[in-house]
Amino acid sequence: MWERLWGFLYSHYFRFWVKWVLRMLTGKCELQRVLGRAAGGARRTLSVGNAGRAGQGRAREGGAGEGRAGQGSLPAEKTPPRSSSPASEPFKENLHLSLLQISGYRKLYLNVENLRKVPYDSENEEHEEQLIELWNLLMPHENLKARISKQWCDIGFQGDDPKTDFRGMGLLGLVNLVYFSKHYTNEARQILSRSNHPKLG
Repeated sequence: MWERLWGFLYSHYFRFWVKWVLRMLTGKCELQRVLGRAAGGARRTLSVGNAGRAGQGRAREGGAGEGRAGQGSLPAEKTPPRSSSPASEPFKENLHLSLLQISGYRKLYLNVENLRKVPYDSENEEHEEQLIELWNLLMPHENLKARISKQWCDIGFQGDDPKTDFRGMGLLGLVNLVYFSKHYTNEARQILSRSNHPKLG
């Protein structure tokens, strides 16, 4: 509860003032500070994304910073100065990399979500091939006697027809199982063996 209260107070009242003080002390905007201090990778990209979302939220609400600036009290946080100096090159490169990562993450999220919405279709040959591939990866020494069979229960499906287990995750569930079984075959078989253990499973 206290975390939510502090988060609300900080984002609506204190954040603008903290950013303004830091701007005055360092002479850098929020993006310059984030890109300058954070090591490359996910942490820096997350910080850039959070800074962008906070700015968007402020703009939608009428802008705490913009509103105050409009009243003639304090200037709003400005974007980085346009400069061709050598010092600005690392900033540009880091910002470019972070924006590429954010864009890539959003595309990945949409692709995964779209795959989740695709229902398993037993009439689709590609879907059926992936299902058979999963069986062959997990049970290489045992032939599948029929498409609808009690054998599917041996690898963890609930009933005779495995397609009924892909209701919530759609095709994404099958794709994940096949990928894991293909690239981590030993681990997948160990997990299956352990799950079938009379005491540990």
